[in-house]
Amino acid sequence: MSSDHRIGRGAHIIVVGNEKGGSGKTTVAMHLAVGLLRMGFKVACIDLDHRQQSLARYLANRRAWVTRTRVPLPVPDVRVLTPSAAESRSEAQAEERALFERTLAELTPASDFVLIDSPGSDVPLARHAHTHADTLITPINDSLLDLDLLGRLDPVSWELKAAGIYASLVWELRQDRRRAHRSGIDWVVTRSRLSALADRNKQTMSDALEKMRKVLGFRLAEGFGERVIYRYLFLWGLTVLDLSQSGIDIEMTKSHRAARAEVMSLLANLWLPRVSERLDRL
Repeated sequence: MSSDHRIGRGAHIIVVGNEKGGSGKTTVAMHLAVGLLRMGFKVACIDLDHRQQSLARYLANRRAWVTRTRVPLPVPDVRVLTPSAAESRSEAQAEERALFERTLAELTPASDFVLIDSPGSDVPLARHAHTHADTLITPINDSLLDLDLLGRLDPVSWELKAAGIYASLVWELRQDRRRAHRSGIDWVVTRSRLSALADRNKQTMSDALEKMRKVLGFRLAEGFGERVIYRYLFLWGLTVLDLSQSGIDIEMTKSHRAARAEVMSLLANLWLPRVSERLDRL
């Protein structure tokens, strides 16, 4: 399990990363940030996707809703890192890494957690951010296309033939982190947008991920189901943890309660410092 040695001496760094778009990274990042804030932790966020800025826009909607309704919702600080204007690629990458390092140095002393939302592509800055991760969360959809990023499967035996491109990248970056920080990365893969129905594809994914887990060195945690509520709340900047004080007229349904339970389960299974003792605050 992750130790709590960083709390009080610098933030625990959480990176939400996956090279494929549409896997639910921003939804996970937003709900984790709000959940940690509601447990009384100090949280800061960095949005590395300077083009879409999904997490930054989500939080901008939240700040606007707080201003409009005066509902006292917790809002984390968020920074968006702008790309370098340098002409040479090497110079641009160096400037962007330096900006990331300065930003992280500014945020960590006053934070318990810094949560970094990565773009859905392989970019140098996202790679660099991964080497700072104490915890890496990789949401994947329940599809064989998403699974291929983790490992290449034999279509007959379903045995793992080779690591996928993202798993290979994480292996390399884990080595970089050990050299730079002398500590490892707790890598957690979550299954996103799960159907409530049992089917052959769902079981195939479960079996394949269990085999991959043992070889590729990640932990498995249940992610968020395929629920409309996760997508619906974006315009208000809300999460399912906010529904009881959201300021909007929304009935708390069985599905909403299940979504809330999913978020709490993920927070419990990430093994983050001091989180288990504060879950009852949500």
